Amino acid sequence: MSENRRKAIIKKLSGSGEPVTGGELADQFQVSRQVIVQDIAILRASGVNVLATSNGYMLPQKQAPGRIVKTFISKHTGFERMREELLIIVDYGGKIIDVTVEHPIYGEIVGNLHLSTREEVESFLDRIRVLDALPLSVLTQGEHIHTIEVPSEKVFQLIMNELIEKGYAKV
Repeated sequence: MSENRRKAIIKKLSGSGEPVTGGELADQFQVSRQVIVQDIAILRASGVNVLATSNGYMLPQKQAPGRIVKTFISKHTGFERMREELLIIVDYGGKIIDVTVEHPIYGEIVGNLHLSTREEVESFLDRIRVLDALPLSVLTQGEHIHTIEVPSEKVFQLIMNELIEKGYAKV
């Protein structure tokens, strides 16, 4: 039964273009969320690369055809500045894949975000507020790296120009 459920979880994640929450999986398979967490851990241990994003679980997706992946360094503090930065990216059609900080003790820490719409950004920010959580960038006095996916080099330049103009990104 457990092995069949794990195979079904992989199938569900493979067939979904969006992250699937642990609660959704628990409801679908009529088990507790903790059972799903354990299933995900077993899948990872067996070599399945399941990502835990702010919106749920997903399998890594291949880069969409005609889109490019870029990274940039950003620095800011404060909730509203974080919101503005994320919205600039998605408003130009970018997808925020992740955020990375370089911690002096632990090294590189990556948070999978996979945010591509205003609604997803607002949902992510709402969870931060509700859980009274802190963004990774507090570990590095606001400095962080974003990996984003954009439709073209031109769009990336538009995003960067606005981020630089508003004091987020470095030249």
